[in-house]
Amino acid sequence: MTETEIPEDHPRYASLLTRHRIEAGVEKGITSKQGLIAQGRGEAFDYLLGERTLPSADAAARAAAATLLSAERPVFSVNGNVAALVPEETVELARVVDADLEVNLFNRTEERMEAIADHLREHGAEEVKGLTGDGEIPGLEHARGIVDADGIGAADVVVVPLEDGDRAEALAAAGKTEIVIDLNPGSRSPRTAAVPIIDNVLRAVPNVTAHARDLADASPAERRAVVDDFDPNAALEAAERAIREGSFSGDEA
Repeated sequence: MTETEIPEDHPRYASLLTRHRIEAGVEKGITSKQGLIAQGRGEAFDYLLGERTLPSADAAARAAAATLLSAERPVFSVNGNVAALVPEETVELARVVDADLEVNLFNRTEERMEAIADHLREHGAEEVKGLTGDGEIPGLEHARGIVDADGIGAADVVVVPLEDGDRAEALAAAGKTEIVIDLNPGSRSPRTAAVPIIDNVLRAVPNVTAHARDLADASPAERRAVVDDFDPNAALEAAERAIREGSFSGDEA
């Protein structure tokens, strides 16, 4: 079954669409087989969250938009799963908030780096960083610590969706303001972030873009107020409560 053959009224439409895109990503060489496992773990948490955007996640998306619009050098870090799931949406968000796109992989090979960069270009990206690899994140010996010096290396704000905890912690230690998109509120990645968005990346990225458009003409003070009013710990607690209490419908308590 292809993506266009999945009926939109299927009760598992979003889940089937996600699985198809990940499978296609593996076939295209942009997603690793380990990415399949990571996707399965995320899908389980999305099910527990009711496969919906919680009000707290929407507030986080708005805070993320305000943070990106206020940044001097924002960068969107792209791994294989992100490239497979939301390539066009990622390119559009980067355009709206004037952020760079940079490929960064745990299982890094030049072939995958080039394939992901080409995939992003196919979906509208004009420039993709990450291929130079002339910088590094302090404290990470693995290849995932390799970055472009004029990309993530120089960024003040980094969007790191579907990220591993070690790298998220290292980026925070390097002084980066992190926006993390993750479905597991207990993971180190969102717990490290200044703005944790506990939501499916398929919903979260377009949602951040929508908020960015809404805040495009806001004053710096108005954007700052959005960021200041956001409580990352409260957002994490709201997601944990939704999972614990099985709040699959209705508002959060």
